[in-house]
Amino acid sequence: MTRLKTRIVDLIEAVGPLPVNEYMALCLFDPADGYYTTREPFGAAGDFITAPEISQMFGELVAVWLYQAWMAIGRPTPVTIAEIGPGRGTLMKDMLRTLSRLDPTLANGAGFAMIETSPRLTEIQKQTLGTTPFAIRWHETIEALPDQPLLIVGNELFDAVPVRQFVRVGQGWRERVVGLDDKDALCFFAGAGSVDPTLLPADADDAPQGAIAELAPARTALMAAIAGRIARHGGAGLFLDYGHLQPGVGDTLQALRRHGHEDVLANPGEADLTSHVDFAALAATVRAHGLNVHLSTQGNFLLGMGILERAGRLGADATQAVRDKISGDVERLAGPQAMGDLFKVLAVLQPGATLRPFATAD
Repeated sequence: MTRLKTRIVDLIEAVGPLPVNEYMALCLFDPADGYYTTREPFGAAGDFITAPEISQMFGELVAVWLYQAWMAIGRPTPVTIAEIGPGRGTLMKDMLRTLSRLDPTLANGAGFAMIETSPRLTEIQKQTLGTTPFAIRWHETIEALPDQPLLIVGNELFDAVPVRQFVRVGQGWRERVVGLDDKDALCFFAGAGSVDPTLLPADADDAPQGAIAELAPARTALMAAIAGRIARHGGAGLFLDYGHLQPGVGDTLQALRRHGHEDVLANPGEADLTSHVDFAALAATVRAHGLNVHLSTQGNFLLGMGILERAGRLGADATQAVRDKISGDVERLAGPQAMGDLFKVLAVLQPGATLRPFATAD
């Protein structure tokens, strides 16, 4: 039993069952034993590999998009270029290199910011970015950023924000909680809490007994904070994550460990807990702030941004082995059987602004 699991069992014995979002928050962010505060999740030696770790092409194309967005909103200066939930700092490193080549004036004049809550990951990011000539500031919240135009990117950010779950019981829905069975083992129960049925997906009325519906008010609040800043000060945002474009009933909570799936309740603090992102809900939040929203699959986004052309340039003078790797990286990032369809893209722009690869607001 992990140390955090022992503490969670003691906590449930003392105060009663925990809603899924509180359990998820403890597993991921507990200061002493949480996953993101104690473990190295990224890379081949970790529990999963994110797109920036697969290939430099990902960060390069994201940087090109941010540069286009900056030009589309009138090339404002000063401007903040930020990454929220920056992992090991690989994406920002690739973006800095690309932006410095695209426009040294922008790269030298912008303020670069990393929004990170984990002190351990902050130190890893500082090591990754240690050789960059650009000044970078670290912040724990988006509210700490300067009041100026903001270009912000988040990759695999929202999937780690805790989600609430509700289970169909009788004619209603009860909040799903983590409690103890008769052997004091962690297990899921239908708790006492209920939910306003108008908040549930449209197909909830026809859901069978035991079906799971997910709501993520913490994700909505985070997107509202981001959209609010862009609406007030100008800017744009790009967010890439795995999830669905249309809401629906279903249990998407999962635990990832050593590049495989395991029981969500098995090893609290030692596995990454995530759930699929409801992009329709995030888009509605952005629109409520008077901003344009563009939605796409990651595959269509990367293809539209020129990943095939970039791969060709990278492999032009390379060995066959390198070209094979580049081809494999493209398939992994953009292929429909890999990340291309599973991962979605949400772009935030001010009204009237359009840019590649999005033609009009969705």
